[in-house]
Amino acid sequence: MEKRQDVQELTLEEVMGDRFGRYSKYIIQERALPDIRDGLKPVQRRILYAMNKDGNTYDKGFRKSAKSVGNIMGNYHPHGDSSIYEAMVRMSQDWKLREVLIEMHGNNGSMDGDPPAAMRYTEARLSELSGELLKDIEKDTVDLVWNFDDTEKEPTVLPAKYPNLLVNGSTGISAGYATEIPTHNLTEIIDGTIYLIDHPTAKLEKLMEFIPGPDFPTGGILQGKEEIRKAYETGRGKVILRSQTRIEALKGNKQQIVISEIPYEVNKANLVKKMDEIRLNKKIDGIAEVRDESDRTGLQIVVELKKDANAEGILNYLFKNTELQINYNFNMVAIDNMTPQQVGLKHILQSYVNHRKSVITKRSLFELEKAQKRQHIVDGLMKALSILDEVIATIRGSKDKKDAKMNLVAEFKFTEEQAEAIVNLQLYRLTNTDITQLQKESEELAAEIFELQKILGDDKELFMVMKKELREVKKQYGNDRMTKIEDEIQEIKIETEVLVTQEDVVVTVTHEGYIKRSSLRSYAASKPEELGMKDGDFVLYTGQANTLDHLLLVTNKANVIYRPIHELPDLKWKEIGEHISQTILNLSIDESIIAVFPYKEINPLKTFVCISKQGLIKQTRMSDFEPWRTYKSRPASCMKFKDAADELTTVFLTDQQEDFDVFLVSHRGFGLRYPLTEVPVVGAKAAGVKSMNLKEGDFVVNGLLVYPEGDTPIVIVTQRGAVKRMLAQELPQLGRAKRGLMVLRELKKNPHRVSYMGDGNNHPLLLVNQKGQQIEIIPSQSPISDRMSNGSFALDEKQGGEIMEVHELKEASIDTDSPTVI
Repeated sequence: MEKRQDVQELTLEEVMGDRFGRYSKYIIQERALPDIRDGLKPVQRRILYAMNKDGNTYDKGFRKSAKSVGNIMGNYHPHGDSSIYEAMVRMSQDWKLREVLIEMHGNNGSMDGDPPAAMRYTEARLSELSGELLKDIEKDTVDLVWNFDDTEKEPTVLPAKYPNLLVNGSTGISAGYATEIPTHNLTEIIDGTIYLIDHPTAKLEKLMEFIPGPDFPTGGILQGKEEIRKAYETGRGKVILRSQTRIEALKGNKQQIVISEIPYEVNKANLVKKMDEIRLNKKIDGIAEVRDESDRTGLQIVVELKKDANAEGILNYLFKNTELQINYNFNMVAIDNMTPQQVGLKHILQSYVNHRKSVITKRSLFELEKAQKRQHIVDGLMKALSILDEVIATIRGSKDKKDAKMNLVAEFKFTEEQAEAIVNLQLYRLTNTDITQLQKESEELAAEIFELQKILGDDKELFMVMKKELREVKKQYGNDRMTKIEDEIQEIKIETEVLVTQEDVVVTVTHEGYIKRSSLRSYAASKPEELGMKDGDFVLYTGQANTLDHLLLVTNKANVIYRPIHELPDLKWKEIGEHISQTILNLSIDESIIAVFPYKEINPLKTFVCISKQGLIKQTRMSDFEPWRTYKSRPASCMKFKDAADELTTVFLTDQQEDFDVFLVSHRGFGLRYPLTEVPVVGAKAAGVKSMNLKEGDFVVNGLLVYPEGDTPIVIVTQRGAVKRMLAQELPQLGRAKRGLMVLRELKKNPHRVSYMGDGNNHPLLLVNQKGQQIEIIPSQSPISDRMSNGSFALDEKQGGEIMEVHELKEASIDTDSPTVI
């Protein structure tokens, strides 16, 4: 099939790239971004221009919005009526624009995001300030181009008697570019512009003395002077904008937070809803009610608090978790020389000054030409009046108007324009008074021409005019700043007390690793022995604590798990609890909790003493276990083992003010006692030092902290089922890492080996042998024996075999009067 000549073959990539590029260029230049000179987007400019052309100005009555929208759409803006009307409504909303450009009668929306009434119901006209944007547009001050159907001319930019881009800001999104320019105070912007006119090389810091920062129509508090400076320098930056709030006292020891100003462009209804959801979902305790009390007199949101609630803490929480405080991101992009550019404050002001210079120059040229033309006519009329009789005679002798004009030109050297003015002169103008009026007008015109030539000939004069006009605008429209600026960004710290309902609870941890908290009510309604547990599991810890307290759990593999009490699963006393491995990721299968430490706050004077099975010992400060960022899923380490098979036998939390000895017993029956001060305090991840000189195959069964003086009974259970009690102080104080002395008498045949060593005054012990036979013994009932005694048999090894397990039986009951938190 032959190729047709009139069909172009193009690849999809070429076509898409080209077409999308054209489309992007169009929407960047002609839709979403403001012009740096007058601060308007095309739709806004067309609205103002069309309404001005129709005489729909501030000094005349209001006119139906639909009529204006129809004119704008029909003449200048061939797009949807809704997009035109929405742009028009936004220009009338005094919570979106710092100085409104359109006045509207009827419902023009609200801060709650309510839609405005349809355009057939509302009426609008230009505001007085809009007149300043459009002033002198009829004097050829700006370029006019043909509209979409070449029937009308429309301006590419407005003359803009004040820097509207900064005063009213702009926000928009186009292809590849977005813009976010905040609103500013008219007085400050004009002061800054005047200073820049006088000092073109002014530094940003100097300009910021006049323009300290944005000024939003909704007020609020802006924080971060340094961030504002950065944004003004580069066009990008992030500041904090927060509501204006105060805390008021109410009757009955209550308080309320009153919000009188909210951040710019925050939807008030959504903000109130979000704050009320926080109350409903009990994210924090203490909010009684959230009310929107705004009316025609002004904005007011009230957050009423419960009795004795922490008002500051709740306010901080609301700042952090709702739009009561927002990040405002500057992204100052505007069209400059047909191109989108990210611009700083000085660039915007400089571009405005250049634009204004061009406007004043063009206006002056227009007025000069007009004055010179008029002056030429006045000169002709004055000359004609001085030779009036001859002029009349010439006219009377002429055939018609055309002939009369030619005769005047020929006889008296009038120009064509002057002759036209003379023949059009009305008879009453030939009175005596007219010549004086013409002389006066001539003088005025000469003065005006002189002034205009001065402006056109000297930039200094031009800038004087520019400054004078800016001052006029400032005098007429200037007002006080609404947004308060604070130099520093205030960091929000949220106290746990605000987030957590204070409550006393019972915490239980079992040997297998099940953990929970139960309310005192649930505990009181059950018997202590009804505690939910799996078969074969037993209680490791039970204690009363407050939801604001904390918990550290230590496992035999030297992992430390941190949990705030309020994060423990809240379950009934009879329920089993949650296994720690459900939240902590990398625990070993044979890992179990060996120690539980509840606390109110970390005490830097306290130290953990860790004793390992293979003969290591260390001390680490409690402050090394401050809550870490990933505590919910990852444990911290409290000892680095030299051998993977090693494990912790015991951990103590001691107060360094107290004087302790370490008391260790090994499997082969060696006992060693030495001062705790011989154990260095090292970091959390360190391995520690040698605790005891162990023989081949021997290991540390357990360690205790005992007082150097006094009688501290300890209990030893051997693998043969023998139980003996002795005093720890019977061993003389030796040094760390010594072999120690025997605490059992060594037998040649079937010697005793230590299976368990613990506190002799403590809990009952459960002994389990190879055949599963169990016996419960109460250590305090055994007599105190000497060091070389082997104690007495509790179980017969010939019947049931060796002792396999020894458990401390801790009661699941608590004394609710005395909390166990340290």
